Amino acid sequence: EGGSRRRRWGLLVTASVGGTLVALYAVVTPFVTPALRKVCLPFVPATSTQIQNVLKMLENRSGSLVDIGSGDGRIVIAAAKRGFKAVGYELNPWLVWYSRYHAWRDGVHQNTKFYISDLWKVSFSHYANVVVFGVPQMMPQLEKKLEEELECNARIIACRFPFPCWIPDHTTGEGIDTVWAYDLKHSRGCETKNLEITTETES
Repeated sequence: EGGSRRRRWGLLVTASVGGTLVALYAVVTPFVTPALRKVCLPFVPATSTQIQNVLKMLENRSGSLVDIGSGDGRIVIAAAKRGFKAVGYELNPWLVWYSRYHAWRDGVHQNTKFYISDLWKVSFSHYANVVVFGVPQMMPQLEKKLEEELECNARIIACRFPFPCWIPDHTTGEGIDTVWAYDLKHSRGCETKNLEITTETES
């Protein structure tokens, strides 16, 4: 009987430890996996000052908005409260689920959407306003991707780190709360192209 009891306890302990490890793996993996990618994009929550600075850059703007690397959804939810149809793309499923719950709790779930997706596999061509919380390693490649995909009327708002080649049209905040806004029509030279077309038509 003693040996049978010990075996049962051994199986119970083994099952408990195994279950704990599986649960821990399920929770930790979504946070660790992004860090193992070529470009690490860690989750750092936006500060209240950053959010206010982003909203300042969105004044007098309209159209759809996307937050690339939306984290816990703070920017998307804040934009939705200002009347934007806002979308967030985030690789971490736990953060996406939390964002959806947060949007529902704040009563803006009808104006928000959150997707579990790799930003490099998504086209942002139909967004007029783009918010980016990036890291220096990804900014050159992302700058090229956005320039190829977005329309001339798009505004890109970068938080914490600016784009390497574009010259910002507006800047606000200090330190980690600094926000840079780029109007693509200036960065791409759309206004110059339109002026040339108008001049040729008149002549």
